[in-house]
Amino acid sequence: METSNQLACFNMIHQQIRPGGVLDDRVLEVMAQVPRESFVPDAYQGLAYADIEIPIGRDTSMLAPTLVGRLLQALAVQPTERVLELGTGTGYVTACLSRLGGKVVSIEIDPELAAEARDRLVGLGLKQIEIREGNGLERPNVGGPFDAIAVTGSMPTDDSVPMLQDQLAVGGRLFCILGERPAMEAVRIVRVGEGDFRREALFETCAPALAEVTEPEGFEF
Repeated sequence: METSNQLACFNMIHQQIRPGGVLDDRVLEVMAQVPRESFVPDAYQGLAYADIEIPIGRDTSMLAPTLVGRLLQALAVQPTERVLELGTGTGYVTACLSRLGGKVVSIEIDPELAAEARDRLVGLGLKQIEIREGNGLERPNVGGPFDAIAVTGSMPTDDSVPMLQDQLAVGGRLFCILGERPAMEAVRIVRVGEGDFRREALFETCAPALAEVTEPEGFEF
């Protein structure tokens, strides 16, 4: 007999993520295998499989499952590929990236979140993951070039994009969300040559800001 979490996961995949445009079977399989409830704070366990952002402290949130699926689909991570993630959070996207690819280097600016994610991922037996504390936008990250880069929070401008895309291997893909609420755009950038990049707007969305980003000041009246 299915448990409530198994049923909720099944419904998440077939009633939310697949209808949301995620059709990659590898992505759907991985999201069905990774126990999302293990990454959700206790206070929100009842919402673990709902298609909403879930607060995880310090003004940040887990991405909604459908957005995670679209991120993973856009990156198309393959086995043995090397992945960089900016914004570990609780480690849910990290776990999915690890299941899809090879080595994952994940950067988290909040030391408490980094430590908790590290313990959680080790507890699930995921070993090809390195969690680092720090600001992933300050400088190029050690360990590149990377085959895929996932930025799990939005950035108000594309000021950091050149530094990030320069860390891609040829053929590598960068996924990021640019803009401010209520209008943000998910973007994929592919490095097609040493100095040649192809940029594609994927879809409109909204996502919490990456903690490393200093948001521009609004107008004052």
